[in-house]
Amino acid sequence: MSALAKIDLKNARRIVEMVRSGEVAAVEVVEASLSRIRELDDKINAFITLCLKQALADAEKLDLRLKRGEGAGPLCGVPVAVKDVISTASIETTCGSKMLRGYIPPYDATVVVKLKEAGAIIVGKTNTDEFAMGSTTEFSAFGPTKNPCDLSRVAGGSSGGSGAAVAAGMVPLALGSDTGGSVRCPAAFCGVVGLKPTYGAVSRYGLISYANSLEQIGPIASNVDDCALFYRCISGWDPMDSTSYRDRPKEIAPLKEGAKIAVPKEFFGEGIEEAVRRRVWSGLDVLRDNGFIVEEVSIKSLNYALPAYYIVAMAEASSNLARFDGIRYGLHLKSGFRDWNTYFSKCRAKGFGPEVKRRIMLGTYILSAGYYGVYYLKAQKIRSILKSEFQQIFSRYDLIAGPTMPTTPFKIGERVEDPLLMYLIDVNTVPPNLTGHPAISVPVHREGELPVGLQLIAPYFCEERLFQAAKIVEDGLRR
Repeated sequence: MSALAKIDLKNARRIVEMVRSGEVAAVEVVEASLSRIRELDDKINAFITLCLKQALADAEKLDLRLKRGEGAGPLCGVPVAVKDVISTASIETTCGSKMLRGYIPPYDATVVVKLKEAGAIIVGKTNTDEFAMGSTTEFSAFGPTKNPCDLSRVAGGSSGGSGAAVAAGMVPLALGSDTGGSVRCPAAFCGVVGLKPTYGAVSRYGLISYANSLEQIGPIASNVDDCALFYRCISGWDPMDSTSYRDRPKEIAPLKEGAKIAVPKEFFGEGIEEAVRRRVWSGLDVLRDNGFIVEEVSIKSLNYALPAYYIVAMAEASSNLARFDGIRYGLHLKSGFRDWNTYFSKCRAKGFGPEVKRRIMLGTYILSAGYYGVYYLKAQKIRSILKSEFQQIFSRYDLIAGPTMPTTPFKIGERVEDPLLMYLIDVNTVPPNLTGHPAISVPVHREGELPVGLQLIAPYFCEERLFQAAKIVEDGLRR
């Protein structure tokens, strides 16, 4: 058997073992990943930018260090894809937008620095809804990403390129960002594992912001163990990020037999497909069979989470995207404009796509005089109530569970003309972003079916509990 044939691009831990032992070279692993990308990506469109020469050069350097007996990191030789809203030095970072086409950051995001220190090899930047604003990766200036499970269906978003790249076996690991479900949605739709960490657990330095108070960089992997390994490599305090949490709890008690899981009935409300309901309960049954106590509860404020989220997110988007004026970054129009206001307007009209424009206009309206108190402050009050209710639930339960997405992946183009219908699919993923709690999506469908994800939510900085429970579900459904 050839070296390339032995490489399983859906198993990061096995790749690390093989590279460390010398069974395969890091260059061979990267070549296998790039070969897989060349084979499939014309159909899937998971990548915006590939780093062919740089990836191979980095792999060669790693092989030389290993030959000299130098230490190997926990992601030694693992090919990794990075969502194209995360800054990468010397590699174009577009945010899936015409506005930033040609923009090359002068520095690496902290998570990228940590990946390199861990021995990972960055092979490319993945497709995303423009400025991470979307749930299907259809709002990209580079075209939609297709679901590897069914090319006629959406891959989820906004980290759809990352989810599809992992699901298709192009890379074992990929970075995404999650503002309202943008890691968990593609994980659920593509049948992989995706984690939104606790707000402040992973540095946001170098993430091009959409909504600062909501978003978090998170890992996507083919299995729970790889996701956990990936998270441990990128998490930790960062002095460059004022939202990074320094004094986190040192030890969190693991889940024990008799641990209690709350299942809010609001997660199974109107719009939940029967196939999703059935598969999610099959995952919960696995936990029950392993000694967990599963109880239905009610969290009333969940009924108001979605509108509160979109008010806060759009307001922050309006503020954050004001910097993109066609002068300092990316897109530049030819001269001939009489004044700066005209240039500013024309540049943003040409550089931004329809969904970004919609959110900027709605956010500006929300923040305008006379409406700030009516909308924005009220949304923040709902956010506080939701956080309080979650804390009350976590005083009695160890985890909260429910469907990640209310539907299985739908056809490309099916909802793109109906923004309200599109926003509604985020109904179960936005609450942890509003409260800051960690949440994971783990697949619960059977082979041959459209993917379904089970979402587990934990108290702050209890990611290890999520991995423990998700691993039980993963193993139980494989039997």
